[in-house]
Amino acid sequence: MRLVKQLVCVAVVAFGGSLAVGAVNWSASLTLLLGFATAMLTLLVYAWVVRRTEKRAPVEVEQRGAGGALGRGMLIGFGLFTAVIANIAFLGDYRVDGWGSLSGAIALLGFMAAAAVTEEVLFRGVLFRIVEGWLGTWWALALTGVLFGASHLINPHASLWGALAIAVEGGGMLAAAYAATRTLWLPIGLHFAWNFAEGGLFGTGVSGTNQPQGLLHGVMSGSTWITGGDFGPEGSLYSVLAGIIATTVFLIIARRRGNLVPSRRHRAAGLHGAARLAQ
Repeated sequence: MRLVKQLVCVAVVAFGGSLAVGAVNWSASLTLLLGFATAMLTLLVYAWVVRRTEKRAPVEVEQRGAGGALGRGMLIGFGLFTAVIANIAFLGDYRVDGWGSLSGAIALLGFMAAAAVTEEVLFRGVLFRIVEGWLGTWWALALTGVLFGASHLINPHASLWGALAIAVEGGGMLAAAYAATRTLWLPIGLHFAWNFAEGGLFGTGVSGTNQPQGLLHGVMSGSTWITGGDFGPEGSLYSVLAGIIATTVFLIIARRRGNLVPSRRHRAAGLHGAARLAQ
């Protein structure tokens, strides 16, 4: 029941914020304001519903250490996407044709903040965390990754390959980032910086969505496997590779920190074995 209650509460805020942002038709100031307001309200509602349904402090969104974790996540996200676009440019499949739109970049700043926070709270804060408690880290990683990828199929230029790529590079990487740190701040920062660099800075498509021009007028050409086609660079094999590498690193960190959670069956078997040894 707590899963349903938490999902409903967060989803209502996310849906309301999405409607509000859509209603202002990419106005730079209003999209920025509404985007950050949606992000803040999502975090507040999540903290409230966790306290109500789990009778605990929501330490995964506590303010202590939030700035540092958010900053590290942003550096990782920006660095990863910059590496992806640099490799695509090296092959001649991405170029910059001058400046794009400053107002578009400002609007995308707010839009991406709302998207990063609402999606991380829904998919990692609620779904991954609760499913992990039932089935363990590995099953939770796989199941929520598939759901995260499938959720992008509703985007205007979505494709099955794009959804699969998102499941691997986004669903896997971001869940692993949460498992490694046990805070939502790092995956939020990573998610935001990747998306904003993709659309707001380098001017490329983001997950098949329709959006204004970013700061640079970026032009993609060449093989869909390299550029991602209409879906954007997240459909590129370079993005999938970057996501796999980052996921692996985060999972190694999670294992070293003892943050990987076994399934309930394995936990029960371990307790039963320990009890037998104690007899």
